[in-house]
Amino acid sequence: MTIARSHQISLADTPYYHVVSRCVRRAFLCGQDDHSGQSYEHRRQWVADKLGQLSQVFAIGICAYAVMSNHYHLVLKVQADIAHEWSEREVAERWARLFQWPLLVRRWHQGETLITPERDVVHQLIAQWRERLYSISWLVRLLNESLAREANQEDGCKGHFWEGRFKSQALLTESALLACMAYVDLNPIRAGIAHTPEESDYTSIQQRIDATTEEVTPSPWLLPFSTKGESEALPYGFTDYLALVDWTGRAIRADKRGYIPDTLSPILQRLGLDESRWLKQVALFRRLGIRAVGDKTGCQRYAEHCGQTRCYQPRI
Repeated sequence: MTIARSHQISLADTPYYHVVSRCVRRAFLCGQDDHSGQSYEHRRQWVADKLGQLSQVFAIGICAYAVMSNHYHLVLKVQADIAHEWSEREVAERWARLFQWPLLVRRWHQGETLITPERDVVHQLIAQWRERLYSISWLVRLLNESLAREANQEDGCKGHFWEGRFKSQALLTESALLACMAYVDLNPIRAGIAHTPEESDYTSIQQRIDATTEEVTPSPWLLPFSTKGESEALPYGFTDYLALVDWTGRAIRADKRGYIPDTLSPILQRLGLDESRWLKQVALFRRLGIRAVGDKTGCQRYAEHCGQTRCYQPRI
């Protein structure tokens, strides 16, 4: 049974969520159509550009992303506390980057005198916009609508471009967040279209590596890794994460004879995870019907906050 989106997001339990959106039938988001010979690779840049634009408006941080041929993955951090710190004027100005203001809001912004009922309407609208500006549903909606419109125009057709609502999973623990980010960043390698993380085009890990090795400015819309315990940063170091992704990529591929040097996985030791448990947790993100990943207590608490009696969690 389909569960309402409002019952799948519980910010009281976690700000981190894994999002997947997939194209309908044989539609191409990106990639090469072997039947017609047409290339859709340029659409990957559409996704990256639009995602970057939206992340500058919404109070939602991008932890990881990967753009594949007929779907994309996002790992998001909802930053509701930042949205609540914005002034009403800043909320209105951010919303104006997405939609036109009603006349009443334009008059308010210009400093015109409004009567009390008019001011109340403006305050209600801004309160509604503030909530939407840290809503995953609204971010994905605007991203998907833009991509569908451009793709249908290019293809000369009409109709659905996405197969349905996006899928989301709550990431209730640091290890679940790490496993999901590694899963997303390794998608091109598992699909056989890249051999190493640095060759994985249109992924967050390639973008981070390029910023490190080529001394270019890091993307402002990717959440940084922590260096001094910053509250808004990802809660571990980038070098540890790189080593972890490299080790995980070797270990989960059947055609690789990788081994586990202790020096390559300090983050596993720090979180108290053994190798087999870690690989099983990474594999969870391929399975359907899993709405949250974390420990048993966290999953039960998440289910209760979402109005459910329990949250299915496969045994690891």
